Amino acid sequence: MDVRFLGHACFELSDGDTRVLIDPFLTGNPKAAVSADELDPTTILLTHGHADHIGDTVSIAKRSGAKTVAIVEIAGELGEEGLDVVDPNLGGTVQFDWGSVKLVPAWHTSTTPKGTVNTPAGLVIDFKGTVVYHLGDTAVFSDLQLVGKRRAVDIALICIGGHYTMDRHDAVDAADLVGAKTIIPCHYDTFPPIETDAGAFQTDIEKQLDATCVVLEPGAVHQT
Repeated sequence: MDVRFLGHACFELSDGDTRVLIDPFLTGNPKAAVSADELDPTTILLTHGHADHIGDTVSIAKRSGAKTVAIVEIAGELGEEGLDVVDPNLGGTVQFDWGSVKLVPAWHTSTTPKGTVNTPAGLVIDFKGTVVYHLGDTAVFSDLQLVGKRRAVDIALICIGGHYTMDRHDAVDAADLVGAKTIIPCHYDTFPPIETDAGAFQTDIEKQLDATCVVLEPGAVHQT
């Protein structure tokens, strides 16, 4: 599986035939590695409804026909746009032929650009046997440890930028709670308020935890 970082909190998980796109904020993203019309996902997953996460979901899903998974309030809004949606709530799991995605709590706020209030989530993704946990835009909180307690996490995608989410110091604690073997930071350096030192985060992770930290530039790929 390839984990491709597309900038901000957007990732694509792919094995060639299956392409799972997460939080496709590309238009208006100064760090975007691709444009929205370059992507052809089979599935789109959303952590929450803020503009820098819901992003280009509607245009990409309409063009590609991708099924879109989002918490029930967002799914209802997107369904009105004509998208093929699945509408779990926190704790819900959606099954696919490539695996599954489960929505778990994330401490944050969220309202879509259209005004739909919704509860943010983290995404526990089983991609053909590899477990990828996108923590979403969360603050650090102790229940993060429950995800790894249920099933070992292979890769954790963790926000580190601070200001709107936890910072790189809290993110070390979050990584410790999750217990993933590989940590990939995101949600940093896109805008001035969330600029941080990803290299220092990598050093702290590998010094303090039994884990590998992979810092990806937008467009770069981590292979598993």
